[in-house]
Amino acid sequence: MKSSKRLLLIAGLAGLIMESVLALPAYAADKVSLFKVITAKDEVVIGLSDAELAQMDGNAGGIAKMLVAKGSMSAWQYAVRKSAGGDLEQAPLHKIGLIARDSLRVEPYATPLKVLPIDESKK
Repeated sequence: MKSSKRLLLIAGLAGLIMESVLALPAYAADKVSLFKVITAKDEVVIGLSDAELAQMDGNAGGIAKMLVAKGSMSAWQYAVRKSAGGDLEQAPLHKIGLIARDSLRVEPYATPLKVLPIDESKK
C-alpha cells in the first residue's frame, strides 16, 4: 500500500515538473514590452513582442524611426482589465494602426501589473 502511494506521489510530482518545464520556453518567447504613443489628441499604450521590437532597434527611438520611415505601423493596443482571479493586468485589447504624422512621441511604459502576451490567433 505504501509503495503505491509513493508511486502516485512521484508520478504527480513528475507531471508538475514536466508541465512547468514545458511552459517556461513558451512564456519567455511571448514577452511583451509596452510603450506609450503620445499624439496631440490622446495617448495609447501599445505592446510589441521581443521579435517585433528587435526589428526596431529594441527601444522607443527605434519604434519612432520605423514609424517615420514607413509612415504607419500596426500594433496591439493594451488596456487594464481584471483577470478571472480579480487581479488587474495589462492585456491586448485590439490591433490598431499608428500614423507617423499624428504621433508626437513614443516612450517606454512601465507598469506594476502583469503583462499578458499577444495572442496572434485573436487578430
